[in-house]
Amino acid sequence: MRLLLASSSPRRRELLTLLHRPFDCDVPEIEERQGKGEIAEAYVSRLAAEKAQVVAKRQQDECLVIGADTLISFQGQVLEKPENYGHFSQMMNQLSGQTHQVLTSISVCHWGGDRLVGQETAVVTTQVEFASLSDDEIHAYWETGEPHDKAAGYGIQGYGGKFVKRIEGSYFAVVGLPLYETEQLLRMFEMTGEVDER
Repeated sequence: MRLLLASSSPRRRELLTLLHRPFDCDVPEIEERQGKGEIAEAYVSRLAAEKAQVVAKRQQDECLVIGADTLISFQGQVLEKPENYGHFSQMMNQLSGQTHQVLTSISVCHWGGDRLVGQETAVVTTQVEFASLSDDEIHAYWETGEPHDKAAGYGIQGYGGKFVKRIEGSYFAVVGLPLYETEQLLRMFEMTGEVDER
């Protein structure tokens, strides 16, 4: 079956190439807003599933579509992309010297050309410990331009990696696509051809 990645992220594209399957990219357009009372795991799962479904429903033929989403949770609060420097600085000070959670959801849907045949979603949680950051370090990092489009304002695969003291879990999930879980979901669909719709 044809494989599509529902993402505009160059990081996710690069990671998916490591699974050695040809794929195309299609960018979903959905509203990324946390629902009232929606916990982080439910939020990230919903976004990944919605991204996959939006792209799948555009297709005329049978295919598998991968949707993914990553968010940062600290003490139960979801830290979104920074709105401005003040917001970014506030989040960096929250994470400074602390451990936070990176939740990445991967959702694979089997589209039959005119209907959703099945969909499976998984969430991978990784613990990330940050070093203590000075105001100068926070400002210098903002000036690199890297934080502007990142959840919680940092990217582990870029300049932000120097702030990470330790991770417990999947590095690739923190970057944006957990390779092991993605491979297992794809194999599930490729081997059976169908997974019951959830």
